[in-house]
Amino acid sequence: MFTILAFLASFAVASILAILLHGGTRRFVRNRLRYVDAVQKGSAPYLAGGAVFLASLVIVAVLPLVGLGTALTVALAVGSGVAAGARDIRNGTLPIVYGS
Repeated sequence: MFTILAFLASFAVASILAILLHGGTRRFVRNRLRYVDAVQKGSAPYLAGGAVFLASLVIVAVLPLVGLGTALTVALAVGSGVAAGARDIRNGTLPIVYGS
């Protein structure tokens, strides 16, 4: 019973982190890295995801509910957020922000 609850808690943590990190990374790339050419390279999502994966391995070693699957999920969310933000810049689908 405890195993099922631990799995569900870990899955919930991974899902929430993936949603928040994908959106935050996409918004950061779209708004702050708009004029950075390195974001437009094809390797940028892989490098960002790899860096987040390596950083999250430290957290995996410390927290009991966070496992290797959570680290991979977070890395994929950041990598896909970088790719989506770069695509938004290329396609010109930037949101209109008033007052900033």
